[in-house]
Amino acid sequence: MKNKDGKPASYPDKSSRTVPMAIMFVVLCGFSFYLGGIFCSEKDRYVTKDITKAVETAKKTAAGPLQIKAVTFPECGLDYQDYTPCTDPRRWKKYSLHRLTFMERHCPPVFEKKECLVPPPDGYKLPIRWPKSRDECWYRNVPYDWINKQKSNQHWLRKEGEKFLFPGGGTMFPNGVSEYVDSMQDLIPGMKDGSIRTAIDTGCGVASWGGDLLDRGILTISLAPRDNHEAQVQFALERGIPAILGIISTQRLPFPSNSFDMAHCSRCLIPWTEYGAIYLLEVQRILRPGGFWVLSGPPVNYENRWRGWNTTIEEQRSDYEKLQELLTSMCFKLYNKKDDIAVWQKLSDNSCYKKLDTPDIYPAKCDDGTEPDSAWYTPLRPCVVVPNPKYKKVALKSILKWPQRLHSAPERVSDVRGGSDGAFKHDNSKWKTRVKHYKKLVPAIGTDKIRNVMDMNTMYGGFASALIDYPLWVMNVVSSYAANTLSVVYDRGLIGTYHDWCEAFSTYPRTYDLLHIDGHFTAESHRCEMKHVLLEMDRILRPNGYAIIRESSYFVDAIATIAKGMKWSCRKEDTEYGVEKEKILICQKKLWYSSKQSSR
Repeated sequence: MKNKDGKPASYPDKSSRTVPMAIMFVVLCGFSFYLGGIFCSEKDRYVTKDITKAVETAKKTAAGPLQIKAVTFPECGLDYQDYTPCTDPRRWKKYSLHRLTFMERHCPPVFEKKECLVPPPDGYKLPIRWPKSRDECWYRNVPYDWINKQKSNQHWLRKEGEKFLFPGGGTMFPNGVSEYVDSMQDLIPGMKDGSIRTAIDTGCGVASWGGDLLDRGILTISLAPRDNHEAQVQFALERGIPAILGIISTQRLPFPSNSFDMAHCSRCLIPWTEYGAIYLLEVQRILRPGGFWVLSGPPVNYENRWRGWNTTIEEQRSDYEKLQELLTSMCFKLYNKKDDIAVWQKLSDNSCYKKLDTPDIYPAKCDDGTEPDSAWYTPLRPCVVVPNPKYKKVALKSILKWPQRLHSAPERVSDVRGGSDGAFKHDNSKWKTRVKHYKKLVPAIGTDKIRNVMDMNTMYGGFASALIDYPLWVMNVVSSYAANTLSVVYDRGLIGTYHDWCEAFSTYPRTYDLLHIDGHFTAESHRCEMKHVLLEMDRILRPNGYAIIRESSYFVDAIATIAKGMKWSCRKEDTEYGVEKEKILICQKKLWYSSKQSSR
């Protein structure tokens, strides 16, 4: 090699480099030995082993099941026997009286949540079995006399001995609910041929209307707030009739748009024409195109009824005309009317809705960016939700009749991420296999021991569909944080609601015979504390009721530990596929009575 100047490069003699390199080698070896003495002392070798062991243990724990310490929950006080955390009368004074806002959902913050077991009332008995329960229930299970005393002349219910009896009366049907529904069917022929399957009854009383419709193939959600009509919803559920706590006030109802085939109000005292008709607009939102709204009571038949309504005939005529005008502006037409019953139909053609684009018209078309199906703590909007023209099979005249619609993939399944006809059919098939396995694990399924069922986190309602031939009904719950599949559930002819399981459900204690939950803790444990979800399950589950908890193996043992502290008996079972990564916990809630003396 040459230098830059072209002269040969000169190197030191090889022998002259040997001595410095040898010295360097000896020095490095000595220094290395010294460092080894420092870092490899006996004490530090043990530390190294401990660290290695800790890392290996952490890896093993992460792959193994979650372990928690045993816990025992105390009993709540006897004054919590009808505790509804998010509609608690103890908290009403904190909220506005305007439009009955205080009766809406107002859940306690985490630091105020009760971590105790809600006791049954003194003398509680296991509920009377369906179908006998439709006509009677134990007085001590729902020990409230207000309706009995205030409505005795209207035959909502009456107390005889140890029971409440439900003769099927109501404010607008003194001759019995069956005769009332017969009259309604004469006005709406679709109630007889499977065209109408899902309904909602606002201001439901003790749910006699919804109970009668069950035999006619119509599945109804009976809706009522917790108010001075003590325990309307609890009476309904004790009877084995679908019901939920709720009120149309300032928030949307927890249902998707264009879903119910029929809505009903029988003297429910909702001021339909007030506040810019915002309550009517909510009914318009949840009714599917072609669906029916049925009203009996003021101001219908005002010509003959006004004397009994503490008003004048002029006032009632004005109210009726205003109601008719508002409904017309919302694209309803008067479909039929006879005596005390009037029926309006929500139009399904687009010509009426196009008129809503006219400037300064009221109510206008909704164009504020709010999703039509957004219905979990979503404020009511003073506008008309216009049916999406891309849907050709959502209208009542286009959707399949019951029961054909149950197993046909709804049009709106394509709106779900990953949703398709194929995904829907696969889900259907999967749940048939699973429910067949569940029946082996819980033989009470299909018997009169199980009537009120909840699927706590459904997708398409597959679990409910697989149970359709049994004498039970299923409340399908779609998480407010999950994909919006509830419209698909309704298009199948099933019922359900949005909910967030970090909060209490809108129902009374002891109202469900079977709770089913699938993978919830894997999906939501980062948001909702496990014990709070399980305590809520205990609150709403009837004594001797069952819980089927399908979960990853990581969570099952921890769930069983908490369940034991709630006085549940549980056993771990394999899934129908026998895989190790997923297990099924079959639990039964024991019947127990408070150790505290009643103050009554």
